[in-house]
Amino acid sequence: MNNKYSVEYSLHFRKHSSSEHQVYFTDDPVACEEFLQSLLEKGMGLHAIRHDSVDLPKAEFDRMVKLAAAEVASRLICTSLHIKPEEERYRFGFAA
Repeated sequence: MNNKYSVEYSLHFRKHSSSEHQVYFTDDPVACEEFLQSLLEKGMGLHAIRHDSVDLPKAEFDRMVKLAAAEVASRLICTSLHIKPEEERYRFGFAA
């Protein structure tokens, strides 16, 4: 059985952008997490995450957002400080 994820988001990273919601679909949980990372990086609106057309429970939604945010933070720290993920994890604790 395929795990089907959908992410409802909006492009409201600008004050006057349309509030129209978009939906991203994938069968791959890794692709879903990567998409969440890109939404967070770009400051886009995240409205819902669904698995098999059912909204994720709040705890699971929060876990996925937290993991995506940690990965984004890790990449930004590594880039800004010119360090490897291993050093970032030791010093800051974000890298997986």
